[in-house]
Amino acid sequence: MRTIDMRTFVVLTRTRNFRRAAEELNTTQPAISSRLTAIERKYGSRLIERGSGVFRLTDAGELVLKGFEAALDELDQVSAKLSGSTLKRSSPLRLGAIDTVAATWMPDLIDALHARFPGVQIELTVDGTAPLLAGLMADRLDVAFAIQPLIDEGFRSFSSCMLQMIWAGSPRLIDPGHRYTPGDLARLPIISFAKASPPFLMLAPYFHDEKLLATNLTSCNSLYAIVNLLIDGFGVAALPAVSIRRELKSGQLCALNVSKPLPPMPVVASYQALTQQDTIRAMVETSRTVAGEFCARVEPGTAWVE
Repeated sequence: MRTIDMRTFVVLTRTRNFRRAAEELNTTQPAISSRLTAIERKYGSRLIERGSGVFRLTDAGELVLKGFEAALDELDQVSAKLSGSTLKRSSPLRLGAIDTVAATWMPDLIDALHARFPGVQIELTVDGTAPLLAGLMADRLDVAFAIQPLIDEGFRSFSSCMLQMIWAGSPRLIDPGHRYTPGDLARLPIISFAKASPPFLMLAPYFHDEKLLATNLTSCNSLYAIVNLLIDGFGVAALPAVSIRRELKSGQLCALNVSKPLPPMPVVASYQALTQQDTIRAMVETSRTVAGEFCARVEPGTAWVE
């Protein structure tokens, strides 16, 4: 099997579009179709169900994809070893992250990636979970660090870390010595992340379980803005403790003593697993290391690796 045919198959599977695959491989759509037909003829099986808006790997296609991924990965590693070169990347590394990651261990990850890929450009997109996963799906990102994984063909996910969630507010607004029940919290102004986001959706069962409803609620799509509103005494919010560790240490914010703790928030990395396996694998390995080192540095119980 020719290397170009294997690479064509994995690129087509990732992009799910003959035109985009042709553009990425600097060829034509008929050439992509011809290569796919040759592969299917060789294995005597239809590998991709396509047409009328449908693009789906068959069981045989899944098997062939895994084989091609492994083969291309090995070939890339052999080429790197024979040339004696370190990993290189001509195109930018496209990272996506939620606010919390951007405000905590993302700077360390960027430094580590620059050290591993000298001279590489890094494009960082900071957004909510849904837009990040959509960007990954549309091939605008290589890796996304979000609260939920992207579960789809051609993508893999792993847990980067878990973050302790706390209720926090300005000492001008809250009483650090009081033990707040869900009922107490429901009577306070609450600032949450954007509606329909995973952190926002977490609030509903927190109060509904107690047959309460937080009515004085303001949503915001920026962690930076939420923190500043808290410091100004605008309300209280449920946030990862590590994202406001400096404000807690300085006394600008206080953690509320609550009768009902919040569940931890996961940070999940999702990434494309079909092309440039050496580069993507290096990014993944580096992010695992950086997240682990960050968790070991911060206050115990505020961030951990499962």
